[in-house]
Amino acid sequence: MTRLGFVHQALSYATDDGFVAGTADFVRDGLAADDAVLAVVAGHNIALLRDALGSAARDVEFFDAVDWYHYPSRTLGRYHAYCTARDEGGARRVRVIGEPVWTGRTAAETREWIRYESVVNAAFAHSGHWIICPYDTRVLPADVLDTVGRTHPEMASGAAAPDVRGPYADPADFYAERSELDRVSPAPLAASGAPRTVAFTRGDSVAARLAVAEYARRCGMAEDRARDMVAAVHEAVVNAVRFGGGRGVLRVFNDSDWVVCEVADAGGGTAPAVRDTGFLGRVPPDPHAPKGHGLWVVRQLCDLVTEDFGAGGAVLRLHFRR
Repeated sequence: MTRLGFVHQALSYATDDGFVAGTADFVRDGLAADDAVLAVVAGHNIALLRDALGSAARDVEFFDAVDWYHYPSRTLGRYHAYCTARDEGGARRVRVIGEPVWTGRTAAETREWIRYESVVNAAFAHSGHWIICPYDTRVLPADVLDTVGRTHPEMASGAAAPDVRGPYADPADFYAERSELDRVSPAPLAASGAPRTVAFTRGDSVAARLAVAEYARRCGMAEDRARDMVAAVHEAVVNAVRFGGGRGVLRVFNDSDWVVCEVADAGGGTAPAVRDTGFLGRVPPDPHAPKGHGLWVVRQLCDLVTEDFGAGGAVLRLHFRR
């Protein structure tokens, strides 16, 4: 079946046969239309789909989901780069079977992945690509299944979906809704001893960078991740200075799992509007745009980012796994 415009569907399945029923014909139709087909799914589902496709499987790119779904913004960036590369020189449509990894996530990480599924609709709204997201109802928790209908405009055919609820929400509305939930129930903060605190002002980001580099060394972080941390904090500090009244405070702390860099400012008097800020750095920015790149870079470098933006100031927490 051929369709025009971007399509984002959820596939709810409760058996192996249900997964195959909802994906194999989608792949076959895509190959017949000369679409690029990418399957990023659980390892056992790769085997199921390969068996169902037979020789046609050689024309599909397969990746184990655990090697792709690390952090929402990085995953979205990887999909964006993959699709953009196939758009160039022929506007080739890409069909994706993308199955996020939900197990082993903290509550804060799960909330970010739920938000990711909605942001996908904004990130690819003007493309012609087609994405199906499988949800295994045998193992997924209720808080994930409860949002499937809210984040996907359609359900894929081929399997019943008794656990999917809606109605679908506009991505900006859903983003605002989830942000409010985060304020009511914020992610727990890592804490082990007194935080390292550094005040910064316009033109004085060096002290913040040096403090983060020193803290990373004391925590035994790998050199490449320490560089990522310094670069991410630099971008966050620059944003805080630019939009947060010219000054702010950096706090760095840790526990056995995370090193957290918290960048707080006093605000510029108005809370940022989601519709005007590229979903606060979650959507790949237009390379020609004069702004909107800083938070995208921050999210590419971190393992988890949580935020609280308001008229009274912003608090951005950059999480790095130990």
